[in-house]
Amino acid sequence: MELLHAGRGDHALRTAALLRRSHPADKELQLAGLLQDIGRMLRPGDGARHAVLAAEAVRPLLGERVARLLRLQAPAAAGGGGGGLGGADRPGEDAEAVATLRQAREAAGASGPDAGVLEDWRPLLELVAAGSCRAGNVIGPLGAPRGPVTDVR
Repeated sequence: MELLHAGRGDHALRTAALLRRSHPADKELQLAGLLQDIGRMLRPGDGARHAVLAAEAVRPLLGERVARLLRLQAPAAAGGGGGGLGGADRPGEDAEAVATLRQAREAAGASGPDAGVLEDWRPLLELVAAGSCRAGNVIGPLGAPRGPVTDVR
């Protein structure tokens, strides 16, 4: 949350709000819209890799699908090159979600309805993180998976 507060990205908030309206059941897609710019905040000036940086940053907490959507939504990935990750990272079953994410990102460029505030997204972040932890995506202090977690508090 601190990183998102530092970025103060109204564009990301608008993207996430559009996705919440158009795909209310797809929480991971909504979070991908919200988190789309964190790679730029993590390493400013490294535009060619910002999508990969964002994906790697969120994978341990929010899971593989959110990470994959972040990687694939970048313009570099649009040409089929997988954002520099080789052929192993193609949209596959998430092709429609990636296209939807890109469209929402473009649509959010125009001012639209009120996107709310960042704190409105905290419960969803916590919900998806808890599900990811239960799925075994938690990374231990040495980088090794710790396995399923039953209590995330």
